[in-house]
Amino acid sequence: MKKFACYFLYTLLLAAIACACSDHLDIKRDYGYSVETLPFPKKIKNGETLKIEFSIIREGYYDDTRFQFRYFQEDGTGKLFDDKGRQYDMNRFYSLDSDNFTMLYQSDCNENQKLSLVFQDSFGKKVEYLIEFDSDRIEKE
Repeated sequence: MKKFACYFLYTLLLAAIACACSDHLDIKRDYGYSVETLPFPKKIKNGETLKIEFSIIREGYYDDTRFQFRYFQEDGTGKLFDDKGRQYDMNRFYSLDSDNFTMLYQSDCNENQKLSLVFQDSFGKKVEYLIEFDSDRIEKE
């Protein structure tokens, strides 16, 4: 009986080890991230262009993760450009080549302005970033 219990325990132990081993290696690829900017002026005049420097801060790193963004202007009017002068259209996705990039915003009005930027990684995780500018108009009495 003692021999039978020993064989049974060894068999159970071998079965547990065999079930625990797997050929499938699970690699985490979809890390969280956030978006930050360097400080920039919060007041803007009609026709003025401001430089906004962005950084994507990753919680982990996977080489094949790609990022894209789109924007919508909720208040005011203006234009958003890349640092090469190409204008972005609202509500269209644009790929980002780097985690650090620059955008230029040109005001086309004398009102307060609000931009909503949505960043999305290749796994579908989205981060929204809001930018608000106060108008720098001078009220005449």
